[in-house]
Amino acid sequence: MPLYSFKEFTPNISKDCFIAPSADIIGKVSISSQANVWYQCVLRGDVNKIEIGEGTNIQDLCMLHVIEELPLIIGKGVSVGHKVTLHACTIEDNCLIGMDSVVLDGAVIQKNSVVAAGSVVPPGKTYPPGSMIMGSPAKAVRPLKPLELKQYGEHYKSYIGYSQEFKSDVKRLD
Repeated sequence: MPLYSFKEFTPNISKDCFIAPSADIIGKVSISSQANVWYQCVLRGDVNKIEIGEGTNIQDLCMLHVIEELPLIIGKGVSVGHKVTLHACTIEDNCLIGMDSVVLDGAVIQKNSVVAAGSVVPPGKTYPPGSMIMGSPAKAVRPLKPLELKQYGEHYKSYIGYSQEFKSDVKRLD
């Protein structure tokens, strides 16, 4: 896996994580237990920190970055869908961020929320916990139903399983 120090910052990754060999992790990045980072993701903690909570998955082609004034903080049990851009924002525990979404500087997605695929969350925007957030610009359209809270809040568990399989069963062919 490509890990890079930047200035005095070096990634800190729990030993039980799955990091795909094509993911680039640079600088002040902390990845907690059972988290997983998939193929062709870039996590660039060059001018501030990136923190990824326990069991969180960062799926293929994601871009995670920061600004000098704001870190990127992702809580526990979060699923970040394919090709998501997270920029200097906060994603609280048990959220699902849908494919191709963009969450911008200073935005806060509170716990147990879903950002629908393709949504653009404006800078500085905060939504209530347990919200279905969608659109461009994204708006909280309704509270999640109890079944949705369970379904989306536990989505990360499947990726913990996938990551264990990939650790042992994927072999590079070349």
